[in-house]
Amino acid sequence: METKFWDRVVGALSRRRLCTGAPDRRAKWSAWWAGRLGRSDRGMTTSEYAVGTIAACAFAAVLYKVVNSGPVLSALQSLVEDALDAKF
Repeated sequence: METKFWDRVVGALSRRRLCTGAPDRRAKWSAWWAGRLGRSDRGMTTSEYAVGTIAACAFAAVLYKVVNSGPVLSALQSLVEDALDAKF
């Protein structure tokens, strides 16, 4: 049976091949390797990108409808007119 990479790393650490320092240094390296190898997800998958893209497009469509609605459009227009008519 093939040994896993993590088992080889732990074995090497216990035999002091990778780290010949003090015990706390070996523990630090062991914790670092455990953290690095314990992560199975390294980013989004294709389906997550697709769902994220669809959600972003839906949010953009809703935002476009809200900004182009009558009350918001008139409020923005009055805001710009007030800014242009300001006296310095």
